Amino acid sequence: MKFEIYQSEKNKEYYFRLKAGNGQNILGSEGYKAKASCLNGVESVKKNATDKSRFEIKEAANGKWKFNLKSSNGQVVGSSQLYASESGMKNGIESVMKNAPEATIDDQTV
Repeated sequence: MKFEIYQSEKNKEYYFRLKAGNGQNILGSEGYKAKASCLNGVESVKKNATDKSRFEIKEAANGKWKFNLKSSNGQVVGSSQLYASESGMKNGIESVMKNAPEATIDDQTV
């Protein structure tokens, strides 16, 4: 599992996404004006991912599931994709909890 850091061509903001070994996106960030802030976001995910109480589960209007990972101050630091089932979403949370703290960083902006 790895974090990819990238810059949007559209708005020039920096983002990160946590990718599983199979290349699937598990968690994505908001846009950051500065790369250093984006890297701080990655560190916040690594730090908060082991605390199950930091995960907020949501059911979308279409019946699909997603989760947010929040920092200690309640700010969302990462959001998942939509999952077809609640069990798939829970597997996503387990994967983030297990793998995010040790995930490598792939900086695609250099």
